[in-house]
Amino acid sequence: MYRFLLKLFRKKTHIKAQDPMKKYLIVGLGNIGEKYENTRHNIGFKVLDYFANQESLTFETQKLGDITTYKLKGRTFILLKPNTYMNLSGKAVLYWLTKEKIPLENLLVITDDLNLPFGSIRLKTKGSDGGHNGLKDIQDKLNTTKYNRFRFGISDVFSKGRQVDYVLGEWTDEENKNLKERLDKSVELIKSFGLAGINNTMNAFNGK
Repeated sequence: MYRFLLKLFRKKTHIKAQDPMKKYLIVGLGNIGEKYENTRHNIGFKVLDYFANQESLTFETQKLGDITTYKLKGRTFILLKPNTYMNLSGKAVLYWLTKEKIPLENLLVITDDLNLPFGSIRLKTKGSDGGHNGLKDIQDKLNTTKYNRFRFGISDVFSKGRQVDYVLGEWTDEENKNLKERLDKSVELIKSFGLAGINNTMNAFNGK
């Protein structure tokens, strides 16, 4: 009888440890390479790098991206920076969702947004790609527009025909001064996503 109960306990413990509802895939979009490191388009990478630095985490290069894991109050956050380049981000997202058996509702994609003022935060549960090639590829690979995305505003203060130069340009001195507070807020949002859920997090952070 004792052996039976011990076996049952271990089985339940194993199931609990593997509970997919407590695992979250946080994907920061960006382009690999030193020349892209401090560009506006790489804010997804920058948010995750800042998160890792704050929590003393180390990224390791694995299949289709750099990965690190953070655990908080029974939740596991898998942070992913795809190394496929922006336009093929969906391949890495689909692979890691499948490999880690993470439900789609536990996916959060961090991306830049030209339509929001600098540093503005907008969390959404669905939507179009808005002309963003990274989001477009994720939508194509997942075959849905219903996935959570964290849009970080980079504003649109560029002259006609200079959008690409602006997006792939580096932050101004003024923007760099204000980035730390915005990155702190971004880390809080990611943790809230796992602990409080998407709806509570939207109410707490959107427009802040």
